[in-house]
Amino acid sequence: MKYENILVSIENSIAHIRLNRPAKRNAVNNGLLQDLEACFDSLGSDATVVVLSGEGEHFSAGLDLSEHQVRSPFEVLQHSQWWHKVFQKIQFGGRPVVSALHGAVVGGGLELATSTHVRVADKSAFFQLPEGQRGIFVGGGASVRVGKIIGPDRMTEMMLTGRRYNAEDGYRLGLSHYLVEQGQALDEAMRLAAQIATNAPLSNWASITAVSNIGDMSMANGLYTESLAAAIAQSSDEANRRMQEFLNRKKG
Repeated sequence: MKYENILVSIENSIAHIRLNRPAKRNAVNNGLLQDLEACFDSLGSDATVVVLSGEGEHFSAGLDLSEHQVRSPFEVLQHSQWWHKVFQKIQFGGRPVVSALHGAVVGGGLELATSTHVRVADKSAFFQLPEGQRGIFVGGGASVRVGKIIGPDRMTEMMLTGRRYNAEDGYRLGLSHYLVEQGQALDEAMRLAAQIATNAPLSNWASITAVSNIGDMSMANGLYTESLAAAIAQSSDEANRRMQEFLNRKKG
């Protein structure tokens, strides 16, 4: 399937999705959001891991303000919930998603990045939530995802001041998990994706779906859910096969 705002390729079970609006610094408009939703909905079993990157000099500069339109409160609510729905499909779609971050990872671009499971930034990356300076508020999930990563207090300061974190700061705060030299984020993301693709599918699924949900639960409910996820993963034929291979290697 061809898309207007993204490029998609699949090789060795890794789907590479590239935001393709470089002239707009890959700013997120309705068309890009529609393409992301359609793409994640249509990925088949031949894609077990996804790499998400941006064409040009930036990952994503966030909401495309050039397409801003006056909406009623209800229309704004619905538009925000659409962003939430698309990013939920990325985070909880069952496939590990690795993002390669460079240049601007700003506003909605940061919201998109934090819906991915493994984030690799190169030294050109910078992180910012400038919505306060635009007279608006985050609507793509930052108050949940970014707030959980860096804490509500720091996110509040980030929004009030428009503070920009460089790549080193972002890595230190957890906005990225890996920091590499400029121009190397995609290579490292691909390497990690290939490594993740060798994991047992049920283990990947449990890591994606269980851990985030457990983080929102009480201790008792979290421990119970952990046991359920362990029961599903560890009783699979794949788990038994891999355990036997490991034990046989040790005996050898």
